[in-house]
Amino acid sequence: MVALTVMSYNVHTQRDDLSALAATVRAARPDVVIVQEGPRRWRWRTACARLAHRLGLVVAAGGLPSLGNVVLTSLRVGVTAGRSLRYPLTPGRHLRGATFVDCVVAGRRFTVAGTHLSTDPAERPAQARLFAAAARAVAGPLIVGADLNDDPGGPAYRALAEGLTDLAVEAGDARPTYPVAGACRRIDVLLAAGGPRLLAYDVLDTPDSRRASDHFPVLARLALP
Repeated sequence: MVALTVMSYNVHTQRDDLSALAATVRAARPDVVIVQEGPRRWRWRTACARLAHRLGLVVAAGGLPSLGNVVLTSLRVGVTAGRSLRYPLTPGRHLRGATFVDCVVAGRRFTVAGTHLSTDPAERPAQARLFAAAARAVAGPLIVGADLNDDPGGPAYRALAEGLTDLAVEAGDARPTYPVAGACRRIDVLLAAGGPRLLAYDVLDTPDSRRASDHFPVLARLALP
């Protein structure tokens, strides 16, 4: 069996306790971290590299081209290709997008994707449909980490998650992920398709994660097909 530990984490533009952020991620020992609200502006390459170094990982793809969606990996993971997707800009709103990264571990190939959908319920479903179309074009195993800004059952969730397995549902663990102070919404998800088998799932609620961001990180251990 080839196992892979994947984390999805909205890091709140690194505006909180960076030592706690590093401690949260390093303690989990992930192979892949799918970051939302990562560096996306001036000197974004340097900022992505600093974030990766702080977390004990390396940059696989993302940053400005994918509007702050960043994939970080351990050295165990080989990266063969990366690509970005940008959603149409709604005047007065943030430009948003997604990143897709083709990876390999111990000869097992898979794709990791990350996105952060709009807070505006009017534009969010269209973004979800664009992401879903790109996800359907992926051949082979796919692992998605996302901040949907939508609750399970909502229109954006339904559009994006169609054909994918919600790992929280698979685990029977629908704990909320946001906000850290009084968590009441499960807007941060890990999804999979194409064969990864769930071994373990967790929402990391620790003293460090409560200081690190306004979102709890979501963690899954998967067996690759």
